[in-house]
Amino acid sequence: MEENDVHPEDNKHTKNTENTKFPVMNPSTIQKFVDKLPIPKVLKPKSQGNEYDYYEIEMKRAKHKFHKDFKETEIYGYNGIYPGPTIETMKGHAVTVKWINNLPLKHFLPVDKTLHGAIDNPEVRTVVHLHGANVAPDSDGHPDAWFSRNFEYTGPKYSRQVYEYPNQQQATTLWYHDHALGATRLNIYAGLAGFYLIHDFHEQSLDLPTGKYDIPLMIQDKTFRTDGSLFYPENTTPPSSVNPSVVRAFIGNTMVVNGKVWPYLEVEPRKYRFRMLNASNTNGFTFKLSNGQSFWQISTDGGMIDESRSTEKFPLDPAERLDVIIDFSGLEGQTITLKTEELDLQGNPETFKEDVMQFRVELPLKGEDKSVIPEELRHFEKLHEDMAIKTRRFVMTQDTDMQGRNMLTLNHKMFGDPATETPEYDSIEIWELANPVFNPNSPLGIPPNISHPIHLHLVQFQILDRREFNVNNFNADLWIEKGEGIEYKPLDPITKGLDPSERGWKDTVRVEPGKVTRIIAHFKNFTGEYVWHCHILEHEDHDMMRPLRIIKKYCD
Repeated sequence: MEENDVHPEDNKHTKNTENTKFPVMNPSTIQKFVDKLPIPKVLKPKSQGNEYDYYEIEMKRAKHKFHKDFKETEIYGYNGIYPGPTIETMKGHAVTVKWINNLPLKHFLPVDKTLHGAIDNPEVRTVVHLHGANVAPDSDGHPDAWFSRNFEYTGPKYSRQVYEYPNQQQATTLWYHDHALGATRLNIYAGLAGFYLIHDFHEQSLDLPTGKYDIPLMIQDKTFRTDGSLFYPENTTPPSSVNPSVVRAFIGNTMVVNGKVWPYLEVEPRKYRFRMLNASNTNGFTFKLSNGQSFWQISTDGGMIDESRSTEKFPLDPAERLDVIIDFSGLEGQTITLKTEELDLQGNPETFKEDVMQFRVELPLKGEDKSVIPEELRHFEKLHEDMAIKTRRFVMTQDTDMQGRNMLTLNHKMFGDPATETPEYDSIEIWELANPVFNPNSPLGIPPNISHPIHLHLVQFQILDRREFNVNNFNADLWIEKGEGIEYKPLDPITKGLDPSERGWKDTVRVEPGKVTRIIAHFKNFTGEYVWHCHILEHEDHDMMRPLRIIKKYCD
């Protein structure tokens, strides 16, 4: 590298290499509920037109205060903040963004250089995926469309600097995050994630809580060293011969909401809307309130559901979103804790980590609360099985990579294998996803009983059902080819194996162990090359991702 290529952030990075000598912080030493919940700032456009807003967002190294007692922590942030700034827009009003990589050349987290995308490429590569958006392929953030600092090096799918988001979809909570091949787990963990909110006139007519009473919550689990730096494992247990090596999963020991460890939020005794996002690398959560109070669910990943639903708890896997209303009316002076049903690896309650954040009903009511919880929210256009022209079947499989490590795959295919999912434009398909790894003696969520949150780019889909099957006599090859070789267990005709919170438009679905999960999707609006993958980031980076090609004319 020439002298004039030296970047000031590179020199700063070298000062932090010693933090690996600091041990992992014991979470029981961290005082809970001493930091106020930050609300991500809404970004103002750099310029505007009649039908579009233009933004420039820079990815850069920064220092972030996770907790009042921590030293400042090195992060990567959009515009240098974590979470990144929120983008808000109206349906039909286009947004264009120039995403600028101004990050150091060396990553501060351990980089496995044997993964797809990392081999012989710059350590720090980025590309932005607007998760849940209906966009053209060249603005989707394909994992091979990565670019390095100043666009000096680019991936094979890179084609443009300015991304275009048409926003032709209903009001919904989306999020943008890094999607660089082989580096997604590190870049999101380092801080590259933010909210993107689409509104529409129908949503605004419902008298839902708005403004400062409409709050996004980005929930992640992280682990820190005693100097306040982020800890991410360098190798597996037992260690791989490759070092650093991708790990099978990452579970943090602290809860972080909007960039603060175990924060609190002062609220008025009235209704609030919370847009909840699980942005963790691996961990799925089941959320509830400490006083047993119900949430009122109003949306799923893709937007409003048909009717508001009262629920005392709900699951949320990585990348899933769910909007709820919590009514604090009549709770003056009370403190309510958002909790999660967390288990350790032995299946015992993780009592310390089960706290997420506090709501303190301490603020005086500022005027009459005129917001409502509508019974009816939006007409829901249900997709029926007889609309589908094709059924595809997939098995969550396991293989061995070139370094002898176990890796999780889809139908034993790797990301670099030719596309086998080629839906015809404007067609409807059913996808059946089987997870045959199941131990009946272990609880759900405890290895090997891990769900895979499967995410399809481009489309929102609906979940048809989730059905148990006998994993002991399952013939995966026969089932993939003909739908045979499987022994199903009875399906509950009422629930169809689904949690009530899942009924709506989705872009990410839990494929639970010992079950076949069926979804139905309408592939429309754009043709071209996309991807689908597991949204456990360690799995995605280690080949549990496949090409998805939408074509004009179907050819088998």
